Amino acid sequence: MLGYVFLAIAIVTEVIATTFLKFTSGPDPKWWAYLIVIVGYLASFAALSQSLTRGVPLGVAYAIWSAVGVVLIVLISWVFFHESLTWVQLVGIVLVIAGVGLLELGGKHA
Repeated sequence: MLGYVFLAIAIVTEVIATTFLKFTSGPDPKWWAYLIVIVGYLASFAALSQSLTRGVPLGVAYAIWSAVGVVLIVLISWVFFHESLTWVQLVGIVLVIAGVGLLELGGKHA
């Protein structure tokens, strides 16, 4: 169970870091955003490592980490940066969630 707590921390820190990448680009990049990106990614990989150490299978951990991250980034981009979100993209989100669910259901559990 603690492995999944670390996985959640890995996801949150990765999403924060990825979100702040938006502030490192464009005509007026913010220097402080680079610090958030670096610390966020370091924290994310450290937490992911701790998740694996505590028994979460690599394939499942990576699938959850990347899929939840992608879905959250798409939603954050839509809400805060007013990027497009089409019906086709929404179907893609549902398929990503379904795929990760199938990976989790198909795995062997102790």
